[in-house]
Amino acid sequence: MARFDIANPKVVNAILLLQFIPLLLFPPYFFKPTAQTWWLPALLVIFAAVGVVQIFRRQRLAWPLYLISFAQGFNIISRLLMLMPQSTQNTTDGALINVPYLVLSLIAILWSALTLIYVEKPEVKQQLIG
Repeated sequence: MARFDIANPKVVNAILLLQFIPLLLFPPYFFKPTAQTWWLPALLVIFAAVGVVQIFRRQRLAWPLYLISFAQGFNIISRLLMLMPQSTQNTTDGALINVPYLVLSLIAILWSALTLIYVEKPEVKQQLIG
């Protein structure tokens, strides 16, 4: 049976590019100009983008990995903090569960956690730092 190479450069590059999805995975109303929450995903995407650009430049530095890990970790923390207040919507009939937000948040938390686990593997770190 063939063993899957987790440090394959194509897989690593794909993970680096796909890591932006959980940072932006919010319902559309989060990105309205009047909403107060649009700045957090934008800031985390900027952090992750700076890290990815520095990794693609192949300068053999560790700080881009820390920046990516910070963005993913802060995504998990911020979503956990916003989970309870945002998981319900008040209507005239009472409180309703905000299913799209709840599902998207759980997917994003899981995706960010898996990205963190993958990036922290020694073989992958060696491939990224180079």
